[in-house]
Amino acid sequence: MGNPRAFMEVARQQAGYRPLHDRILDFGEVEQTLNSKDRRTQASRCMDCGVPFCHWACPLGNKAPEWNDALYKGDWELAYKLLSSTNPFPEFTGRVCPALCEKACVLNLFNHEPTTNRENEAAITEMAFREGFVPVRHPERNGKKVAVIGSGPSGLAAADSLNMKGYSVTVFDKNESPGGLLRYGIPNFKLNKAIINRRIEILKQEGIAFECGIAVECDEAFASRFDAVVIATGTPVPRDLKVPGRDLKGVHFALDILSQQNRVLAGMEFPKEERITSRGKDVLVIGGGDTGSDCIGTAHRQGAKSVTQIEIMPRPADGPDDPKNPWPNFPRTFKTTSSHEEGCTRRWNINTLEFLGENGALTGVKVQEIEWKPNPDGGRPLMVEKGEAEIIKAELVLLAMGFFKPEHQQYPANVFICGDAANGPSLVVRALASGREAAEKAEQFLSK
Repeated sequence: MGNPRAFMEVARQQAGYRPLHDRILDFGEVEQTLNSKDRRTQASRCMDCGVPFCHWACPLGNKAPEWNDALYKGDWELAYKLLSSTNPFPEFTGRVCPALCEKACVLNLFNHEPTTNRENEAAITEMAFREGFVPVRHPERNGKKVAVIGSGPSGLAAADSLNMKGYSVTVFDKNESPGGLLRYGIPNFKLNKAIINRRIEILKQEGIAFECGIAVECDEAFASRFDAVVIATGTPVPRDLKVPGRDLKGVHFALDILSQQNRVLAGMEFPKEERITSRGKDVLVIGGGDTGSDCIGTAHRQGAKSVTQIEIMPRPADGPDDPKNPWPNFPRTFKTTSSHEEGCTRRWNINTLEFLGENGALTGVKVQEIEWKPNPDGGRPLMVEKGEAEIIKAELVLLAMGFFKPEHQQYPANVFICGDAANGPSLVVRALASGREAAEKAEQFLSK
């Protein structure tokens, strides 16, 4: 390591967010970045820990100590080569990954100031694109064809890996442009879509074909057209809340508003009656996860009057330590996102009873506080009512309660499944790892 004492002498420094009063006025990325000198100084904090648990925690096995050392020494090109050797799209994970590696960093155990791996990763990748360190590769073709159904992170990772192995890859997607939830689920203020377009253009130059706006069913007839097929269709079915009043105008799934807003920013127009907007409305977000947080940030930028978020589960414990999930595992502790900072009433242990409305339009939601008690028979805790029911005023409700793991039919032997389609809803970094794993399985099958 270039500076073995840096972790004791240099404090953790994050770039932080753009000023709140500025960022809520647009959909530009909220995160800032450090200058190159400060970024290299932060990279120097990666200590010679002996056993790098960051390797263990990262689904991709990213070599954080190696590329942090290269970054500290000013060798940005080597840093990118090391980073991209395990991560096909570090520009995505550098923006939206919860940084499992940082939670497993020895410095996180030592003083809760882990190395800024995620920000370093994003900085390395942006420098690589600016300086021309991202090559356009032209692999030698082996004469075999592979189809990838779905162009989200797992599909793109599988396509990239198989393309580099010499297969002629065609990616099919039902949407008008590739990217999956990267494009249509994650708001622009977290991931600018120009970042996706930049990578897609490179993949096209490397020989991957994209067929968008085509809904593909992987039946025997389709599978027979290719030597192998990779299914990466994600988790298309969201969890619903089937309580009285669900059909009122103003109750939507989270992805409805998120995908529509991203399409509007891309230049698409919608009829007034189809437009989902928070402008001037009291908004209620049901679901306490990252998707709910994305809805909060979107509602603010659309001009919501107020935003409330409710969650049926208890409030997570204040961190940074989680006794039930100790280091180096990822702690399940209380989290405040940039969207929460922008203004939001947050409540936990709240059960939704009914959507209320007038003339077919939503006006409020009847909820009740609950508590969870141990089940004497074991298993899931029992939900017990607590207090009187109350009404939360709302003209727009966004359901952000997650997605169901898909069920699949029996496919031909040359078909492989990856990402959320295989494992249920999870992280972008896990989807990338799953896509690469599916590509390896396809390679093994085709090499027999």
